[in-house]
Amino acid sequence: MKTTTNPYRLPQTTTPEQLEMNGIHILNFGDQVLLAGHYFSKGKDYWYGAAYTFTTKDHTCEGKIRLMAVSDKLFEDDGHAIEWAMKH
Repeated sequence: MKTTTNPYRLPQTTTPEQLEMNGIHILNFGDQVLLAGHYFSKGKDYWYGAAYTFTTKDHTCEGKIRLMAVSDKLFEDDGHAIEWAMKH
């Protein structure tokens, strides 16, 4: 499910390089940049997924991207967070 809220304070527009510099796991996937972000809650580690799309033909680490979807549930690991992002 896509959400319009952004509880993880992800930037609406950014670059893949800026996301990586903040310690977020990213994966280039065609015209998208998928991410798994770490979230600590109630004494436990969780992960969330999100999907960005490139806004220009520049698909390098400095290309501009826009946030398209953020998971509304938390995952036990980063692999499941990326799986969610691949589907959205």
